Amino acid sequence: MSEAQSPQTERAAFAAMLPFPMDPFQVRACDALEGGHGVLVCAPTGAGKTVVGEFAVHLALSSGRKCFYTTPIKALSNQKYNDLVARYDRDTVGLLTGDQSINSEAPVVVMTTEVLRNMLYAGSDTLRGLSHVVMDEVHFLADRFRGAVWEEVILHLADDVALVSLSATVSNAEEFGAWMETVRGDTTVIVDETRPVPLWQHMLVGPRLLDLFPSRSTGKGSRALNPDLLAHVRKRLAAAGAERGHYRQSNRDRGRFRGGNGARYRPPGRAEIIARLDGEGLLPAITFVFSRAGCDAAVGQCVRAGLALTTEAEAKEIRAIITKHTGELPPADLQVLGFSGWCTALERGIAAHHAGMLPAFRHTVEELFVKGLVRAVFATETLALGINMPARTVVLESLVKFNGDTHADLTPGEYTQLTGRAGRRGIDIEGHAVVLWQPGVDPEMVAGLASTRTFPLRSSFAPGYNMAINLLRQRPAEDARALLERSFAQFQTDRSVVGAARTVERNERELERLEGRVDCHLGDFAEYARLRRGISQREKDLERSATAERRDAAASSLVKLRRGDVIVIPSGRRAGVAAVVEPDREFDDPRPLVITDSAWAGRVTLRDFPIPVQTLGAVRLPRHIDFRSAQVRRDLASTLRNLGYTPPHRAPGRKGQKAAAANDKELARMRRTLKAHPCHTCEEREEHARWFERYDRLKADTDRLRRQMNLASSSLARTFDRIVTLLTERGYVSEASDTADSTVTEEGEWLSRIYSESDLLVAEALRRGIWKGLGPAELAATVSAVVFETRREGVTAGHVPTAPLRRSLADTMRIWEEIHSDELRHKLPTMREPDAGFVHAAYLWATEAPLVEALLAANEISAGDFVRWCRQLIDLLDQIRIAAPDREVRSTAGKAIAAVRRGVVAVDADE
Repeated sequence: MSEAQSPQTERAAFAAMLPFPMDPFQVRACDALEGGHGVLVCAPTGAGKTVVGEFAVHLALSSGRKCFYTTPIKALSNQKYNDLVARYDRDTVGLLTGDQSINSEAPVVVMTTEVLRNMLYAGSDTLRGLSHVVMDEVHFLADRFRGAVWEEVILHLADDVALVSLSATVSNAEEFGAWMETVRGDTTVIVDETRPVPLWQHMLVGPRLLDLFPSRSTGKGSRALNPDLLAHVRKRLAAAGAERGHYRQSNRDRGRFRGGNGARYRPPGRAEIIARLDGEGLLPAITFVFSRAGCDAAVGQCVRAGLALTTEAEAKEIRAIITKHTGELPPADLQVLGFSGWCTALERGIAAHHAGMLPAFRHTVEELFVKGLVRAVFATETLALGINMPARTVVLESLVKFNGDTHADLTPGEYTQLTGRAGRRGIDIEGHAVVLWQPGVDPEMVAGLASTRTFPLRSSFAPGYNMAINLLRQRPAEDARALLERSFAQFQTDRSVVGAARTVERNERELERLEGRVDCHLGDFAEYARLRRGISQREKDLERSATAERRDAAASSLVKLRRGDVIVIPSGRRAGVAAVVEPDREFDDPRPLVITDSAWAGRVTLRDFPIPVQTLGAVRLPRHIDFRSAQVRRDLASTLRNLGYTPPHRAPGRKGQKAAAANDKELARMRRTLKAHPCHTCEEREEHARWFERYDRLKADTDRLRRQMNLASSSLARTFDRIVTLLTERGYVSEASDTADSTVTEEGEWLSRIYSESDLLVAEALRRGIWKGLGPAELAATVSAVVFETRREGVTAGHVPTAPLRRSLADTMRIWEEIHSDELRHKLPTMREPDAGFVHAAYLWATEAPLVEALLAANEISAGDFVRWCRQLIDLLDQIRIAAPDREVRSTAGKAIAAVRRGVVAVDADE
């Protein structure tokens, strides 16, 4: 029946409130929801999935009940709250994000998914009268850090609550829907791949913008490429002197191609590209750069090139919006943050957007972009994760990005998510995706990314300590196990066993074939291969041992330094001569403060000293030396140069490792045994070795698959049982003759209120009272080690300014080592080690130090990261304030929150 034929439905009444006609998939989803079904809606970015969520709000209000609207991040919760307030009113809509609580008992409450999970575990009275829950961006359950929260909510919601799940397009929507049907009952799955605004795919080759597909096809169902594009690319390659095969360069080489004449290929400059898009009427545009520094550099390049995309009237309006967002920030902090240059770029309609920016700066950029005042944004991929900032055009500078471990090609899912920002519904009749061509970027590969529609959703669910405790608080252990068995993770695992069994059968046939290749007529080649492997491992062990000895020698030399010593920094960016301004006696990680002959001041670390420190002499220093003063640094650098101190030319080398290997008796014995083995003289020895390596790898993979198959059945329940055993040993769960009778102790109640990656570590610290007696700044600094995780390898701990703080950090680390040992014994995933890289910064900030000092102490992390870590620190301190059994610790935690929540951390705290 058409909408016109059923005017009495709630869907028809809701549709009348909308400023646009509903799309067919929205109508189907709303009808299913009104019919009492749960719904799973999978559709592209910008397709209008949230209309279905808003209809759930309408249904709840019309029936006099409640609706919770959940989102994965606070920024989206704030955005949705404002949208719903504009439609209804402030009495009808509330907000709960952890940072904020506004009208929490309203009939419609917007919240982060974690808040709802915590409510469910606590049995909150706010849940009474709940009829609908909207889970926006439900595909976040694949997130390896936070994904478990979505499954916890889905599994714990009362059966009579209708669930509205909104997801980006995934290829296994039917599988996900089948699981939802199993755990939630009747669920209608609606998949729509139609973009409301068509997306055209292009490549920018030199100054020419060319369609990727002929006849402006989107590439869906077709991989045919535009012949004009291919001809132009061939012409460019020929002009650069490229040879066949350059499309298959490594990730590292892409974009660095040099032609036959030695000239490096240079793609168009960023200002030139933006000007080109402006000339084509394709602004506003978002250019994804995949590097924070690259985003900032791009803005600088455009400004230096004289690019301006705004009128004087627009610049004036931009200045007013800047003042609205940043007026509360201290002038000294603004100077540190490069405020003047940032404003100049914004007034020209150009901006960066990335997680390293101060939240107030990011919010300014978002508002200006939505208003059409900023027309060119250079962003990292984090912008694609839900913030409502659509553009007419999206530009991809590269198809390679750093994934946390290595530089890897974009996946089709990532490409679709990024380009999905192009095309503003109700504004643009079409959107545009532009890939910047350079040698090494194959149009065929781009076509594959643009036309592939396989983005499977994989569960990341796994039980943890807090989850286990909260399950046991609510139900017997047997029921808790049964609930875990109903998770999407177990659902997918059970289905995967069939495929694994087929793989094992194929592998076994291949192993039989390879056995003949490995046989040696002189002896047991497998035994010989294991001897070779043992020698290689012994050599590596000796090398690691020599490296550790060198590190200890360097540490020992660093802690012996005295004030005024002139030393050589042998390696790193600060290599040269330096004077010691402030020694450091911490042997584990000495970080003396120095001023170099190039006038740089900062703390050097063991990374700078692959060999023990060399002392060249000493200089007399004043009693008090202000190393932050540029003039003081220049004067001391001049003194070092005038005294003629120059570093000797000496490289650390690898003599230590070679000497260790040459003198090791066990290694010599192993080498003699190898040479005496019959297979050592075989003429086909290396051929056998290659086949054995292949055989051995395949056998290891097959054995691993067999183990996985054996563990697959009830794998989550077994992990749960191991966790309960460990918690019982530590007194969080009561001893019972039958684990089904296990109950949560008073200590377990504390743990149930700690929602942190290091929940058990925090609970143990509170139980043992090791954080008692600390001042607010010391507690904040200690807790920061539990929260913080450095983005860069090799970043070491900062200065620890007080004895109580050193003691609490040492005690916290000792507890972690105990837990780590228990986890290994119980074959459980191990908890992340505390990271002291933010300790000094947190302490300084909590004692009202200037922002510049705190950023320097935090290994010069970005202002945005500094604020983010401070807010995560506040969140955990707030949990401690509620959960700590000791009144003094609770009070200190409250004071620590107040000390950290100031300045840039307090501004825009509702992010």
